[in-house]
Amino acid sequence: MELREALTQIAEIRQQMARGQLFRGYRAATTAFSGLAAIVTGLLQPMLAPAPQSNPKPFVLLWSTAAALCLVAVGVEMIVSTRRSQSQVQRQLTLLAVEQFVPSVAAGGLLTWIFCDFLPAEIWMLPGLWMILFSLGVFASARLLPRAVFVVGGFYLIAGVVALLVSRGALGSPGTAGDSTWRFSPWLMMGTFGTGQLATSAILYFKLERSHE
Repeated sequence: MELREALTQIAEIRQQMARGQLFRGYRAATTAFSGLAAIVTGLLQPMLAPAPQSNPKPFVLLWSTAAALCLVAVGVEMIVSTRRSQSQVQRQLTLLAVEQFVPSVAAGGLLTWIFCDFLPAEIWMLPGLWMILFSLGVFASARLLPRAVFVVGGFYLIAGVVALLVSRGALGSPGTAGDSTWRFSPWLMMGTFGTGQLATSAILYFKLERSHE
């Protein structure tokens, strides 16, 4: 019993130590890649999803594929860095980071499925909802990252709300409500995720990687 209690206490101490440190598993280069991927996807949207107003599912598939590609890149980077590290604290930090961000990703996937299969007329809401859910993931992870990341989380949150409003036609966009030219606009997606991820990349580089060299 004493050995088991001692091992439990050691695990708790490691977890507390992890919570008090900065997570270095998110890399600036990988994060910048996700921002560039958003920009490239937005530029390709007119060719790969040319009529999202009438057929939005190619739009959803295009951006879902881009998001999955970026998640795979981040996941591979985290796995490689974790295996290279001999620190149990850094491994605990990786688990904490995954636990904090995965719920927002899972919620985004479930919402995408629900809208595509059961609420197709409301798919126009997905870009704004994706941004809001991503902001929640950023806020949840920000405790392990530099404080400036909170600003990025706020940016995603505000961008998501604005995307919902302009897509609905509620902010003076041309046409009546429900007939907005911003609906499924590649500029909303590439502007938000491109800017947000590139800004996060700069924060990770200047606050963590450059100062750690």
